[in-house]
Amino acid sequence: MKELVHIQNELKAPKSQFNKFGGYKYRNAEDILEAVKPLLFKHNCILTISDDMAIVGDRVYVKATVKVSNGTDSISVSAFAREPETQKGMSDSQITGASSSYARKYALNGMFAIDDTKDADETNTHEEKKDDGKPWLNKGTTQFDAAHKYVLEGGSIADVEKKYKLSKEIKEQLNTKP
Repeated sequence: MKELVHIQNELKAPKSQFNKFGGYKYRNAEDILEAVKPLLFKHNCILTISDDMAIVGDRVYVKATVKVSNGTDSISVSAFAREPETQKGMSDSQITGASSSYARKYALNGMFAIDDTKDADETNTHEEKKDDGKPWLNKGTTQFDAAHKYVLEGGSIADVEKKYKLSKEIKEQLNTKP
């Protein structure tokens, strides 16, 4: 679909949001949609987004699907986000909504070739650390879940730091009981 190539090339979706705690800029799904709507109009395309729920094991995932169509051809991209079992200060519907927003953002990134590989934990300035080649430990990953279980069962955060880079926030979350 040649229109999508043009839209991807013309799209500028700057990181206009700012996280005061982490000191970094980011973009959300609304920022991407605001930037892409005029281009969809210009190239006579429509975009739809839908969510489905998927249960994998005992976990619930939101599957967001973005579809772009020129009326004849269409292309779809999907992304998944896992709902946390609990999120302090959030109701169940807010947890689902946050997971939906996250999945939609990454489906939009996939559709419009937006590189968002540097996430909050990679770009934060909580603690300056030299680049030692270790990956960042991010919440919502199986690695985080395993490290969290390890710490709760008596393991040390220092041992986790031998394998991963940890932000201050992640260190606090590793010590938090579910």
